[in-house]
Amino acid sequence: MSTSAARSTDNSPALETIWFTRCPVPTATGLAYKLGWLTDEFAQDGIAVETLQDNRQLGRHHYDHKLPQLIREGGNILALAARAQGSESRLVGLTWIDEWQTILVRPDSGITKPEHLKGKRLALPDWTNHELPDHLRGSSIARGMSLQGYRGALHSVGLTFDDVELVEVPSNRRNPTRDGEENTNDGLRNLWSGLDYLASGKVDAVYVKGASAVDAAKAAGAVVGIDLDALDDPKYRVNNGTPRPITVHKDLIENHFDELVRFLAQTLRAADWAADNQQKVHEILQGETRGSSTSVVEAYRNDFHKKLHPDLSAQRLSWFESQKKALWLHGFLEHDFDFESWVDHRPLAAAHALLAEWKKQGKA
Repeated sequence: MSTSAARSTDNSPALETIWFTRCPVPTATGLAYKLGWLTDEFAQDGIAVETLQDNRQLGRHHYDHKLPQLIREGGNILALAARAQGSESRLVGLTWIDEWQTILVRPDSGITKPEHLKGKRLALPDWTNHELPDHLRGSSIARGMSLQGYRGALHSVGLTFDDVELVEVPSNRRNPTRDGEENTNDGLRNLWSGLDYLASGKVDAVYVKGASAVDAAKAAGAVVGIDLDALDDPKYRVNNGTPRPITVHKDLIENHFDELVRFLAQTLRAADWAADNQQKVHEILQGETRGSSTSVVEAYRNDFHKKLHPDLSAQRLSWFESQKKALWLHGFLEHDFDFESWVDHRPLAAAHALLAEWKKQGKA
C-alpha cells in the first residue's frame, strides 16, 4: 500500500530499516506490528521493520532518540528528557490510555479517598543509577510517575506535597543501557520498589500503574486505596503515559516522509481494528504488557480498545505541556525547550488522508 502523496527526497539515502519502539502497554503501533501489517506494508519495498525490544545493542535509543530511522511510541518522561538534552526528535502524535493508575495501601489503612492521604507517608523511588550521566534524571521513571500520581490525587482535593511526607525508597530499576526499557518481567515489577516498604509498615501508600503492577500488588498483599483513573478531571491523571507521545527523528520527516506516513496509517488502521476486537486485543496485550490475562483485563478498562488512535488535539497538547512543566519543576529535564516548535502536525494528517484512500479502494 504505497502512496505518492509525499515522497522521500530524491537525494536522501535509501531507507533499509524502520526501527520502532514502544513501552509494554496498549499501543496501536504494537498491535499493527503483532498483526503483521507493518512488516507486510514495507516488504514490497525491501524495507525491514524492526523493534528495539529485540535488539539490545540499540536499546539505548529508546532513551536518547538518536537513531534517525526510529519511531517511538512510549512514555513521555523519556521523550521529554531526550528533547531537553538536544535530541532532534519531533512530536507527531499523542494517545491517551487510562492504565490502572492507582495508589496502593495496606488493607487495614483506612485510605480510600485522596483526602485520606493528608499526613501519610508516601513512597518516592530515588533517582536511578544510570551509567550515562545525561540520562540520570530522565530515566528515573518510577520517581517521576510517583510524583505526578501523588500530585494529581492531592490536587484533586486541594492538598499539596506540604500535606504529606515523601519517604525516599531505593529504586530497583535495572540499568537501561544493558536491558532496554523495562525489558523483563522483573524489571517491570521492580519499578514498584515501595511495595516492600508498604508491606513492612515503613510507608502508608505507593503509586503504581499498569498490568504488571496488578500482579505485583497481589503478590504484596496490597489493595487499591485510590483509583486515579476514576478521578473526574483527566488533568489529575496526567502522567508518564497520559498522554503518551509518538516521536520521530527529524530525519524521517525531512527525508522519508512517505514511509513515515505509511507507518502511521497502518497504526491508525490497527486502532480501527482494535475497536471491534477487544478479546483479540487482550490476547495480544498479554505479550505486550507481560501481565497475566487477569491483570490485563483488570488494568485496561473503560473501552480502552476504542481509544488507541493518536491525535494532536489542543486538549492533549495542553495536558502534555503541563507534564513538561511539572517535570522541569522537579528536575527531570536538563534544559527547558520550546514546546510548540517540537510539534509537527503534517505526518499524522497525511496518514489519516492515506488511510481514507485505502478504505475507498477497499485495501483497509
